[in-house]
Amino acid sequence: MNLTATTIQGLEEILADELEAIGAKDIFVKKRAVEFTGDKRVMYRANYEVRTAIRILMPIETFRVRHESGLYSKIKKIDWSQYMGLKDTLAIDGVTQSRFFNHSKYVALKSKDAIVDQFRDKFGSRPDVDPINPTLKINIHINEDHCTVSLDSSGDSLHRRGYRRETLEAPINEVLGAGMILLSGWKKDCDFIDPMCGSGTLLVEAAMIARNIAPQKQRRIRFGFQKWKDFDHELWESVKKEADAKEVDFKHRILGYDQDFKAVRVSERNIMCAHLEGKIEVERQKFGKLEPPSEKGLILTNPPYEERIKTGEIENLYAMIGERLKHHFQGYDAWLISSNMEALKHIGLRPSRKITLFNGPLMCKFLKFEMYAGSKKQKT
Repeated sequence: MNLTATTIQGLEEILADELEAIGAKDIFVKKRAVEFTGDKRVMYRANYEVRTAIRILMPIETFRVRHESGLYSKIKKIDWSQYMGLKDTLAIDGVTQSRFFNHSKYVALKSKDAIVDQFRDKFGSRPDVDPINPTLKINIHINEDHCTVSLDSSGDSLHRRGYRRETLEAPINEVLGAGMILLSGWKKDCDFIDPMCGSGTLLVEAAMIARNIAPQKQRRIRFGFQKWKDFDHELWESVKKEADAKEVDFKHRILGYDQDFKAVRVSERNIMCAHLEGKIEVERQKFGKLEPPSEKGLILTNPPYEERIKTGEIENLYAMIGERLKHHFQGYDAWLISSNMEALKHIGLRPSRKITLFNGPLMCKFLKFEMYAGSKKQKT
């Protein structure tokens, strides 16, 4: 099968590596997506085991189109009875980057009309639309005049792992969190620390990576492919069993801190929902008073960068982060993500790596700071 995994801009290469590791072939990296080929097992594994994918799509038709009547007629030519029946329900996601089609919702509406009209013409009746829990979720992607029609094998977005029951303001996306950890190159040979842990997403994702726990293990919503006509229940159970058998122990610690009591409580709740209680430690503590828990560790965090914080306060916060890292965390590597480029200047440390990522619509810099115990010259 030809398949496409979508992701967050900046994570494409990491996603490609993950797909290769589960047996995907003919891998081709695009912007916010990776195309690949694989059999049904690979598709099931991509949904269950890959951490940086948002959706796994199966393209069924491509064509050129420049107007709504052409879109309607070409969607209607596809034999939709191969994929669903009258008693099934459908939902359509429209995505457009085109001068010919300005509104994604209109693309979805015209595509829906074409599908239900085909059923009405053939059978005198039509399937219903269910935007929440459809039998078949369809993705219509138009880039200029090139349209790709795909079946969404994931159904609900893969960032919804099932463990995050509570959130705080501006939580980081689970896919982005996992991608940041993988981009950091953490070898799982030291403690992982998030000194501003918020709702605990980075802690949970780090613990799952450290223990090789499949990211969708706690998902309770059915995947899209589980509702397809050709769903292979035995194969699916085999994929889950094999993935779960690869879990390992982790001899170091996952540590989270936050000065907000509510953040500590929310983190603990989400950790419990991920069935990781006892495997992650969370404590109420200000970053400015934090001491290294061990000689070596990886710090990875998502500090506040909201525009609501007063300019002077956010600059002081970032200056404090830089001072604390420089004077107290020698021997550590630290990674920070932020969209506030002015505030980042106040950290006062020179990053050894800069990666552009997107946290929702916000373009961010993901920066690595190496805290050498001696001088850099001595270390190298």
